[in-house]
Amino acid sequence: MQYGPGKQRLWIGVAALLLSAQVMAAEAVRRFEVQYHFDIQYEQKPFGARLWNPMPYNSDYQQVRVLRFGGNYVEGYLNRDNSADADILYAQWPVSDKPKQLDITMTVETRDRSVPLKTIEEASRRNLPLPQSVEKYLKPTAHIPTDGIIKGLAARITQGKADRFEKVKAIYYWCTSHTFRDSKVIGCGKGDVGKMVTQKEVEDAYQNGYFGGKCTDLSSLFTALVRASGTPAREVFGIRLGKSHFSKALGKSDEKGLATISTWQHCRAEYYIPGAGWIPTDPADITKLELVEGLKHNDPKVQKLNDKYLHGWEMNWMALNYGRDFVLSPKPEQFPINMLGYPYAEAGDGDVLNYYAPKEFGFRITSQEIK
Repeated sequence: MQYGPGKQRLWIGVAALLLSAQVMAAEAVRRFEVQYHFDIQYEQKPFGARLWNPMPYNSDYQQVRVLRFGGNYVEGYLNRDNSADADILYAQWPVSDKPKQLDITMTVETRDRSVPLKTIEEASRRNLPLPQSVEKYLKPTAHIPTDGIIKGLAARITQGKADRFEKVKAIYYWCTSHTFRDSKVIGCGKGDVGKMVTQKEVEDAYQNGYFGGKCTDLSSLFTALVRASGTPAREVFGIRLGKSHFSKALGKSDEKGLATISTWQHCRAEYYIPGAGWIPTDPADITKLELVEGLKHNDPKVQKLNDKYLHGWEMNWMALNYGRDFVLSPKPEQFPINMLGYPYAEAGDGDVLNYYAPKEFGFRITSQEIK
């Protein structure tokens, strides 16, 4: 992929990019055409605007096969110039009364992701050293504490366990049984773990804690506890693309495979076991299944997903980045940003547009599954 400033375009051309990709097994592949349309809104006229839109990365479980974008911006280009290594499409419009418009179309191929339990268990038993490249995912951030009550709680949950994966399992199953999806939380939540765990005593949090939130909150709680136990972990921000084969609670589309996904952002997580690599997990979707289908935690359907998502993801979802508490490029007026699961824009004198309200912000995202 080429990165760097793009030439000015006034609807006279569209940037096209074909991305090289590892071949994925045809029988396992799902293919989606994802379209973003921006027509940025701001109450004061005239106004200028800047937009940072998170873009998907390539991996062995998802590939961007085709990418096109164009609009009436004066500057628009892809960059990865940030500490989170997040792919971003940046666009800028000057002060004027004219519309601020951008269209993005991409074809994304995905396949379900799962690491066999035997692979994880055998690697964990070998107790290999951590590579230096993952050590940053042990460190705290502004929203992911690893000391105090979090460190104590992680130690209590993993008491008597020395094996890295056994500790992760204990934390995962504790999290899915001690959290709930709170529909009152806006968007995906803020993932501020320090404000979620308010108990003063570790045993009180361990025995009586029942923590509510949305996907970023619950994935961040898991991430903080796993880091505090000595295993690298990170949130993965993304967006649902269409129908889940497990439950409509986890994604849906119409009979033709079309879905409007402007508010379908979803945060998952990963943990790192040396010798096995990054392992996908999704504690938050257990709570969503319970809420939407009205199921108890011990229901067989919930437990089936609970075990599946300890080490896997259903890929009716597109991963964007791992960024927490980092600075975008070019630098916005407001920084650092907590996370980048949504389009982020500033208008006027640096006012942040409400990315939880697509119509107010002026964007629409759709996904069409291609059979």
